[in-house]
Amino acid sequence: MAASPKTQKATGSDRKTTGSKRKTSSSRATGSARKAATGSKQETATGSAQKTQTASKQSARGSRRKATGSGQKTVGSQRRTTGAGQKTAGSRRKATASRQKAAGSQRKTTSPKPEKGIYVYGILPADVELTTEMAGVGDPPGQVRLVHSDGLAALVSEVDLSKPLGSPQDLTAHEQIVDASAGAVPVLPVRFGAVLASEEAVAEELLAVNRDEFGDSLKQLEGRAQYVVKGRYVEPTILVEILAENRQAARLADKLRGADPYASRDARIKLGEIINDVVTVKRQKDTRVLGNAMEGLCVASVVREPTHELDAVHVAFLVNTGQQSEIEQAIEDLARSWEGRIELRLLGPMAAYDFTGTVLSGE
Repeated sequence: MAASPKTQKATGSDRKTTGSKRKTSSSRATGSARKAATGSKQETATGSAQKTQTASKQSARGSRRKATGSGQKTVGSQRRTTGAGQKTAGSRRKATASRQKAAGSQRKTTSPKPEKGIYVYGILPADVELTTEMAGVGDPPGQVRLVHSDGLAALVSEVDLSKPLGSPQDLTAHEQIVDASAGAVPVLPVRFGAVLASEEAVAEELLAVNRDEFGDSLKQLEGRAQYVVKGRYVEPTILVEILAENRQAARLADKLRGADPYASRDARIKLGEIINDVVTVKRQKDTRVLGNAMEGLCVASVVREPTHELDAVHVAFLVNTGQQSEIEQAIEDLARSWEGRIELRLLGPMAAYDFTGTVLSGE
């Protein structure tokens, strides 16, 4: 240890001091005896010898004190060294604790094994094939494929159940997959978010148990698809039209020009109610006009509820897929006659949501 060499040095000093004592006592005593022999007093020689011995003893004690001080200093160094060792041991404990904490964090952050499920988009006849690759819902999106069972097929993809579904991208992907298929083959749409445990569950619990019902619905949809026509009134144009046709609305509008908004609050509410009532009547009339334009081109139709106060028409049509060009021409002609009054859109082909219901819609 570091203290050992200093202890040895101190012991060596002790021995050296003793040797000096022995040497000093011998030489000075002899000199004093010689002086006594030449006539000096023996008492003086004895006193000198005693004085010399006393001084040597004091010198030796001083050397021993120094040696003892060095030993104490060495012991202090040992204590400091021991403290440093304890501090180092503490650092090791901290380092060990940090490693244990890091290992615990690694265990916590280790992601669990993904739990997989089978997402279902729609039901089709069994004799269909997928001609293009399609990415499904989820993150990452699974590849769309078919599950077959006794004359039926289901469009499915694998999803990670640990991650929630319902993002705008998921909703769009679901709709596009179902509608793209409906343009070529009959499809019974499945509600968004329908997930089964496995492909075996799709085949046995969905397709097999509903074989007859699904089969009959698919036969009715063979060679047909759904189109939706949606139109919205151009607000300035329809307001002018209403005021020109309704005297009560025109009088209220004249009265409200320049009037205090707070003081005329009741009159404004009344005018709004009249306009809404007139729009409702016009919507019914214009919907009939649309139906007449589609006569002979559709198998069935369903009038949808308006989603906006200025909705003019909103109708779903079940049509034969071979008549797509004729339908487009009929809607184009109608849009031309309504130009500046109603903005018209044709959507489709799509799955027959309004004519078959949606599979698993209420379960």
